[in-house]
Amino acid sequence: MNLIVLTADAAQGSGALGWGTMIFWLVAMVAIMYFLMIRPQKNEQKRISAMLNDMAVGDSVVTTSGFYGVILDITDEDVIVEFGNNKNCRIPMRKSAIAEVEKASDAYADNSSDDAKSSKK
Repeated sequence: MNLIVLTADAAQGSGALGWGTMIFWLVAMVAIMYFLMIRPQKNEQKRISAMLNDMAVGDSVVTTSGFYGVILDITDEDVIVEFGNNKNCRIPMRKSAIAEVEKASDAYADNSSDDAKSSKK
């Protein structure tokens, strides 16, 4: 009789250890998924949101379809972008369709530094 009771106590103890281990690994997997998948995605969304909020008229943009253009007008959700050298090619589009923004002042600074390098030669 004592042997049966000891065996039952041992089985209950190992079951509790098994549940604790299982819960630990479950929490560990959720934490790993958060740091590898969810957190980087949230950081990317913040970066894109900041980029779209900092757009200004005259900035050069690249759309998600790969077109290069210059911003002519900005509303709450839309922008009007001029593509190419043709001044008649002005297309309204959603802000979310813009993949990259290059500030007009940055483009000017890059061109002036290139001019300075070429004048030194």
